[in-house]
Amino acid sequence: MHEHRYAIIGAGPSGLSAARALQKAGLAFDGYEASSGVGGLWDIENPRSTMYESAHLISSRTTTEFAEFPMDTTADYPSHRTLVRYFRDFAARFGIDEHFRFDTKVTSLAPADGGGWMLRAEGPSTGSGATTGSGIVERRYDGVILANGTLAEPNRPEFRGSFAGELLHTSAYKSASQLTGKRVLIIGAGNSGCDIAVDAVHHAASVDMSVRRGYYFVPRYLFGKPSDTLNQGKPLPAKIKQFIDKRVLQAFTGDPVRFGFPRPDYKIYESHPIVNTLILNHLGQGDLAIRADVDRFDGNTVHFRDGSSGEYDTVLLATGYKLDYPFVDRAALNWTGMSPKLYLNVFPPSFNGLYVMGMIEASGIGWQGRYEQAELIAEYLTAVEAAPDRAAALRARVADESWPDLTGGYDYLGLERMSYYVNKDAYRRAVRETATALRTKAKA
Repeated sequence: MHEHRYAIIGAGPSGLSAARALQKAGLAFDGYEASSGVGGLWDIENPRSTMYESAHLISSRTTTEFAEFPMDTTADYPSHRTLVRYFRDFAARFGIDEHFRFDTKVTSLAPADGGGWMLRAEGPSTGSGATTGSGIVERRYDGVILANGTLAEPNRPEFRGSFAGELLHTSAYKSASQLTGKRVLIIGAGNSGCDIAVDAVHHAASVDMSVRRGYYFVPRYLFGKPSDTLNQGKPLPAKIKQFIDKRVLQAFTGDPVRFGFPRPDYKIYESHPIVNTLILNHLGQGDLAIRADVDRFDGNTVHFRDGSSGEYDTVLLATGYKLDYPFVDRAALNWTGMSPKLYLNVFPPSFNGLYVMGMIEASGIGWQGRYEQAELIAEYLTAVEAAPDRAAALRARVADESWPDLTGGYDYLGLERMSYYVNKDAYRRAVRETATALRTKAKA
């Protein structure tokens, strides 16, 4: 009898989640990682990492860690150095490393004759299995889990004119020493942009931030505790939570409009909040300034939409990232709009043997939320073999577009980066219910 075997692409938190879930389910798999070890973007030595020296978790340790493997630290918001060590310890503890080929980049996935997927990758030659002497891997798999991350392909918007100074995306930023003595403009005020602005005020000659919309700023601590550990019981309805939390934030942080930010044209939690109030401190101290949206570049001059202008040596694009699955045809992922349209952000409606891990953004979902995604995939793959009628029932439900509402009652902004955003409580509930149905019925 043919042994089903699966591939996992990526050894960051999502890939490790997938590996652990398949391992516990007794499913055979091989992993592929382009870098030299586990950790994904949290490994600053990874050539594809977008990490910078001052980076820390913006969600707290206890809401982020894997439930079966608590972090070996008392820090509420650990640094990237602590986190990459955590992932290495996790992989070593469960023997996950031995399943992965490191320094091996997947270059293509194509449907295989007779079903499944033909995976092609480039890496060091091992002289074993389906690896040729040139280091090319070619192997057929019954299914492939895409866990290569959502924060690796920089989003670089187009601007009118040209800039004569240094123009960088924040993915190229590693240390504040890069900005020493320079007049810096940061375009965008997401979490990375605000982190870098706080770094820059201690090194740059001047720092401005260009923003196009308002933001809500959440302190890392409220009432002496990490803010995301409050209200961990039964979730409040969206409207009530928005009403209460907006007023709590106003009491703790004041109104960001007084520092120059536009007033948000959306309600709190309809876009990802900024977990950084140090930026407000520095604005209050006059260490940096808020500028309007960029109109055009002209040499070292940047013109803004409000008619003002400024002179800069370095422009940093804190403009986020785009989803990128470059090794597979977009049609295979049902990519119909700004992102793939997948059932529970995991399953293409065609159930073609591709599964996506980690294509979720949600405030507070943590790595445990991603591990629950992986458990669902493992339950489905188990059902395919042990209870095919139950797996078929799920496919039929997906075909009927009986898809759960994952918004939790929030009206998310219609932006590309929000197109795969979910409410953590609604999402985890739907994932658990689907996995439980497969598991209970598969054992019947």
